[in-house]
Amino acid sequence: MSVKVFVTAHDPRFNDYKIDFARIARATLRAAGNKNPDVEISIVLTDDSEIKKLNKKYRGKDAPTNVLSFETGDSELLGDVFISFDTVTKESEEKTFANHATHLVVHGILHLLGYDHMNDADADIMEELEVKILKKLGIDNPYVKEQRAKSKEQISNGNSKKNLLFALCSLLFGGIAALGFAPFYWWPMTILGIGGAYYLILARPKSDEVVSSKGQVVSKGRYIKKLTTYYLLLTTFCFGAGYAVSNFWWMLNSIYVDPALAQQFAIWTVPGVIGIALVGGIIFSIPFIITKYLSRFTRAALRPIVFAAAWVFVLWLREWFLTGFPWNPVANIAMPWPALANSMALFGALGLTFIIVGLIAAGAELIRNKEKGIRNKIFVFSLFIVLMIVGVIYGGWNMLQSVEFCKGDCRRPIIRIVQPAHSAAQKATQSPENLRIMAHDNLESLVLLSRTVREDGRSPDIIIWPETAYPYTIIGDEFPPSAELGKTVITGATFVENPYRPDVRFFNSMIIANASGKIQKIYSKSHLVPFGEYRPFGDIIPTPGELTRGLGPEIINVDDFAFVPAICYEIIFTDSLIPRGAGEINAIINITNDTWFGRTPGTYQHLDMVRRYAIESGLPIIRANYSGISAFIARDGRVVSKLGIGEVGVLDGHVGIAHITPYRVIGRDFMMLIILGFAGAVILLGRRRRN
Repeated sequence: MSVKVFVTAHDPRFNDYKIDFARIARATLRAAGNKNPDVEISIVLTDDSEIKKLNKKYRGKDAPTNVLSFETGDSELLGDVFISFDTVTKESEEKTFANHATHLVVHGILHLLGYDHMNDADADIMEELEVKILKKLGIDNPYVKEQRAKSKEQISNGNSKKNLLFALCSLLFGGIAALGFAPFYWWPMTILGIGGAYYLILARPKSDEVVSSKGQVVSKGRYIKKLTTYYLLLTTFCFGAGYAVSNFWWMLNSIYVDPALAQQFAIWTVPGVIGIALVGGIIFSIPFIITKYLSRFTRAALRPIVFAAAWVFVLWLREWFLTGFPWNPVANIAMPWPALANSMALFGALGLTFIIVGLIAAGAELIRNKEKGIRNKIFVFSLFIVLMIVGVIYGGWNMLQSVEFCKGDCRRPIIRIVQPAHSAAQKATQSPENLRIMAHDNLESLVLLSRTVREDGRSPDIIIWPETAYPYTIIGDEFPPSAELGKTVITGATFVENPYRPDVRFFNSMIIANASGKIQKIYSKSHLVPFGEYRPFGDIIPTPGELTRGLGPEIINVDDFAFVPAICYEIIFTDSLIPRGAGEINAIINITNDTWFGRTPGTYQHLDMVRRYAIESGLPIIRANYSGISAFIARDGRVVSKLGIGEVGVLDGHVGIAHITPYRVIGRDFMMLIILGFAGAVILLGRRRRN
């Protein structure tokens, strides 16, 4: 049984051209991959009067058009294609009537099969298939012969102005998107920033230009592809640059904290900003570029899933680039809502970022072209809403399960955090003699603070000093301050290995010393700060220090108190602190020194990264920061007690009960595979439905 094509001529003028409409319809179906022999199509040959009425009734446009397609949604009765003789005649000045009518039949039938041209990617696919079918029918590419009234200058100038405007808007969207993070928490700005960039870059209404910037007539599909590539690279880079500079400018504050460093490195401020913009422009443009490419293989309604997965994939890649810097996952804008933030115990920052970014993109798709594929768009939007609701429900349960910090009758050790809050300027000096005096005074201050008497008369069991708090390098296995205090002391210090040999190595370390003054354990930082603690590009860019990285995660046990050590920004790396197959862990101890960043957003954001890790891992975190913010953080991310920026003092507390979260079991990499697998299935499903 062959495909049935019913041709009805309401306008007899079509009969003069002897066009085999049935042959054209069957050729179109074959080329489009139709394998159903029972398909039926109706082609109605009419005039402007009738097609104008149809256009007004069904599309709200009181004007005639060349072709209208009415899809039934049935797999066999595909629908009706109406063609107007009058409009075809008017449009056939530069081409033969028969060829143009044939093109319109092909175009109309492809609409019945689900093809459209509502955006650049879909238009390219549809137009390339049209050209392929027409070639088999012996007709040249019709788009090559299309021309617009605009002149070469109008088109070139218009495109340049539009692209510049869109680039500036994209830069602005990137800048405001960072305002959703601490300390501002203006989360609507992140939604507007990412959503606005998504709309501009991926969901912008389709261009109808068909003349190149050189004034040459080109294929419509081919020209749009070239225009889109330039537009895509320009706008995505601008978004990434704006987002990166707005997110990370505070890192350059470190240059000016120490007068000696400022004198040497201030010249690198502008290159530093440019470097952040360049790297950020490349990194944060990747999700848009991936989505733009893959949107050729799936429906526009499913594009938010691809975009969210690509965004999370970039976050995952940032775990390793230059030893990694996955700062500010979009999930962190949820911190003001504890139940939503606690969904990271189930999804992790990767999963919650996927949900939030996907929801933003799905909302942008709903705003764009509301009449096209609205059901599919509502479905995708609802899917992200359901995932968020599931996360909130689990997050609320996770909060209920979190145990408050122990009171005075708790058998767990009393832990004291010491926050000296000496500024870097106070510690900086060019005189060796003054340096020795300052080191002695700093150490004396740490010891005095450590001896602070509690109101209940009890003394702490473990004393924690921040990163780099001990002013001398550690060479042997003696640590006199812990013997002087008669307590276990955990402190940050510079450890020197092989001090008297040519292969001497320096480490940023956590020293654990017992009450007798003996060093029991040394843990060294493995995630070093590029340009601060090591030279990623050799001596091309000057670096204050050249340290050796440690061996990686481990568990340390002090008087039956098992903890995971983390120095400085090691705490930001999802799933990288806890060894696989680890036994019982009571807490994470994070020592850091945010003196370099003062009251900039970086200090507050660093605390949020610690809170996020507590939620993901289900582990309380003890955070000792040289200048603040030091804190005891519960396993649900609550800041139980803290010392603010610049406060000098001690903070005593107990550690609550830890638990193992689903995310800690799943792990970062497997969660990434789940997200990519989900997005891949969506792409395949969308392509299958399109075919």
